[in-house]
Amino acid sequence: MYSPPYNQIEKRAELLEFMRANNFVLLVTGTGGTLHGSHLPVLIHEKEGRLVLDMHMAKNNPQWKEFFDDEVMVVFSGPHAYVSPRWYEERERVPTWNYAAVHAYGIPRIVEDRAAKLAGQRRLVAAMDPQWLPKFDALREEYVRSMLDGIVNFEIAVTRIETRWKLSQNRSRREMELIAAELDKSADSTERALAALTRRLLVE
Repeated sequence: MYSPPYNQIEKRAELLEFMRANNFVLLVTGTGGTLHGSHLPVLIHEKEGRLVLDMHMAKNNPQWKEFFDDEVMVVFSGPHAYVSPRWYEERERVPTWNYAAVHAYGIPRIVEDRAAKLAGQRRLVAAMDPQWLPKFDALREEYVRSMLDGIVNFEIAVTRIETRWKLSQNRSRREMELIAAELDKSADSTERALAALTRRLLVE
């Protein structure tokens, strides 16, 4: 991903917060020169100082059969918005699109152990729907077994990360403030989220 140094995020805590807040991702594989993509939920945790992505997909999805020793890419997409030249102080400006994104890379490892698969799904329920967790724990063993048989669980130990927070950092502080103010007026919650991210950058 093209990312000038002033658009890159170095703080690990901020990176983790972003990935966890935008945890419906695009998994891209390209084994044999053919690209495949799947949109999947992910949990992010740290193991021995490394980030690990905990994921699963339907067994009927053929993409998992491409998990050999090849690197895959996981795309985390954050808030984004059109930026109008009308919002700048300078008259000679052109339209652009601001956004935040992370590309994480690593080699998938399929989780075969049934107890580990169940634990992975339980963690996902606990994170996304804790109120339903007691119901999950009470599901019939036969039903749970059939559900687990229909999915493929896998982990990706992250080997490298690319980041881009394109928030008009190449403009003046005043223009960044003006852009954030305009985005804040939007009825679109995604655009307001981008405004908040821009303001956060300004106070760091």
